[in-house]
Amino acid sequence: MNNKTQITIKDIAKALNVSPSTVSRALKNNPDISEETRNTINKYAREHNYKPNEMAMNLRTSRSNTIGVIIPQFVHHFFSCVLDGIEEVASKAGYNIIIAQSNEEYSREVKIVHSFLAARVCGVITSLAKDTSRYEHYQELLDNNIPIVFYDRICTGVNTERVVVDDYAGAFAAVEYMIQTGCKRILFYSAPLHLEISKNRKNGYLDAMRRYKVPVDDSMIKICDTREQAIAITPAILESANRPDGFFAINDETASGILYSCKLANLKIPEDVSICGFSDGIIAQTTDPKLTTVEQHGKEVGESAIHLLIDRLENKNPEEKRSGNRIVKTNLVVRGTTK
Repeated sequence: MNNKTQITIKDIAKALNVSPSTVSRALKNNPDISEETRNTINKYAREHNYKPNEMAMNLRTSRSNTIGVIIPQFVHHFFSCVLDGIEEVASKAGYNIIIAQSNEEYSREVKIVHSFLAARVCGVITSLAKDTSRYEHYQELLDNNIPIVFYDRICTGVNTERVVVDDYAGAFAAVEYMIQTGCKRILFYSAPLHLEISKNRKNGYLDAMRRYKVPVDDSMIKICDTREQAIAITPAILESANRPDGFFAINDETASGILYSCKLANLKIPEDVSICGFSDGIIAQTTDPKLTTVEQHGKEVGESAIHLLIDRLENKNPEEKRSGNRIVKTNLVVRGTTK
């Protein structure tokens, strides 16, 4: 490299085959990076006369009053309710928001985060896309002193605050009610199981089945979290010799697909099959019969997330450590698709 050229963090990362985020944290002696890696990076930086870009640092540390918000999909009632809660509190507190939709795509989510960095937002509220399993882009926000609050689909791979609904308790209550009203074989339609919401709702489902000694096996858990997928796979399940008499779905969209399939099969709801969803949006209140579902209180989730972020931005309770998860309670809303 030409000695007259100022070496950058990206140059160091390329030379040592690590990520720029790792270099940035190592140069700040972040304990999350191993001592050996920190020493290697700092030694290389000294030997190559690395100097921080003061202009970039000043840009990063300058505070705006704009908060970036990532919504996986606007069409979901829950996410629109979350956004409603965020907007209401942010406006009263004098903050602007930039809203972006990841459309459930990891690559799009990464681009949004980088656009937030370029826009110099003061904080980010986000929920993971379904296929997100790498989190370097979020670590990059933290490395630039931009706090993050995750909601609903949280990330356990980076140290941030999180707001979640009580997915486990909601699932347990729903499945328990279906068992108590006579269901003996309940299938669970889940989102991809790497998501925390899927793990928690699955555990609630399994524990309710075990509590009441209802037989359950892996074949009773299907990865199916859209109306279209439910319509595609449910007819064959309904024609099987061991037909289920109940379905617990990860969301109301999926539950509506199950209901549609049961009607096509000329099954009576809820006499032949009981169905329960999760969310309590417009879909749950407009199907025929109306859906039994778990209410998530999306607006409260959004309000909690923005309050946490504003407290962090305005340095309230500065000695307080990050509080981990804030849990919003759920409740079961019984309607016509269960007995």
